[in-house]
Amino acid sequence: MDELRIEKMELFKVPPRWLFLKITTKNGIIGWGEPVVEGKAATVEACVNELSQYVIGRSANDIEDIWQTLHRGGFYRGGPILMSAISGIDQALWDIKGKHLGVPVYELLGGAVRQKMKMYCWIGGDHPEVVLEQAVEKVKQGYKAVKMNATGPFEWIDSVKKIHAVSENMKMLRDEFGDDLDIGLDFHGRVHKGMVKRLIDELSPFNPMFFEEPVLSENNEALDHIYPYSSIPIATGERLFSRWDFKELLHRGTVDIIQPDLSHAGGISEVRRIASMAEAYDVALAPHCPLGPIALASCLHIDFTSINAIIQESSLGIHYNKGFDLLDYMDNPEVFEVKDGYIDLLKKPGLGVDINEEKLREGHKIGHNWVNPIWRNEDGSFTEW
Repeated sequence: MDELRIEKMELFKVPPRWLFLKITTKNGIIGWGEPVVEGKAATVEACVNELSQYVIGRSANDIEDIWQTLHRGGFYRGGPILMSAISGIDQALWDIKGKHLGVPVYELLGGAVRQKMKMYCWIGGDHPEVVLEQAVEKVKQGYKAVKMNATGPFEWIDSVKKIHAVSENMKMLRDEFGDDLDIGLDFHGRVHKGMVKRLIDELSPFNPMFFEEPVLSENNEALDHIYPYSSIPIATGERLFSRWDFKELLHRGTVDIIQPDLSHAGGISEVRRIASMAEAYDVALAPHCPLGPIALASCLHIDFTSINAIIQESSLGIHYNKGFDLLDYMDNPEVFEVKDGYIDLLKKPGLGVDINEEKLREGHKIGHNWVNPIWRNEDGSFTEW
């Protein structure tokens, strides 16, 4: 009987807003995945449980056939819930295969094209008073790049006063660090089409590394008009969930950096394909990752094997992680040490993350019910977070 036959799948909903998956094989190899949608952990948990009937009893070696079965076998396909559930399962299967063969996952994907990966961390942006303080802290931790939200709540058409205010954070950081710090600006889908060009005018003089999600992904056709307006690279894709979602965006030629999420866009298997698609369109890769250590490790294995990967997001110290941070569930946090702006090539078999199961089970007893903030404009109408 196949020693890699999958015998058990166990889920842990842990603070601050994460869901971990443990898959155990007949011969006792454990694989870890991170299947979660921020704010919908219980829904993804239910989806993983539904999909388990197609996973338990299979060989963990059959990564691609399991992926295809999970994606195509239910008739209705795609979307954040299903693809995030598949993502976590896929991550765990790659972890098992790497451990079984005694090699890091990137070796199974063709080997590394780089020896270290440039990193950035999030520093806020909604509230100007914390931006400089957090940026100084991240630089002291070894980062050479950061990202912040370009705006707080924004109306469909907003005031000149608020337009001018958005540049203050960038000016403050440029005054402090000059051009020595790369700064990504995330519009976070908060800005509607009618305001994007005004904000680009306001922010471009401070030379951001990229403008992220200038419009919501469902309005990506607006990039046809926004893209030629600025020389600043346009980044998007954290709310796209498969190669089919990225296909039209890449074909339109209105993106410079794609940002698939390894816990939302089909896991290691699918994001490897998305990265290769982007390479064919001469588009860079910068995976989205505001999640936990398993998601980050999965991102890094894609980065290490993708020639078009340029920078990697990390949630270390992000305000969501209050009380429970990226390294708290790990026995080997040193693998994510940032040295001179980079994380070195991971060396351990599988994903390279040793999960402290005792701490994980303690966190599971606490659980979480994290949800997005709900923001309102001054008139009481809903506004994007």
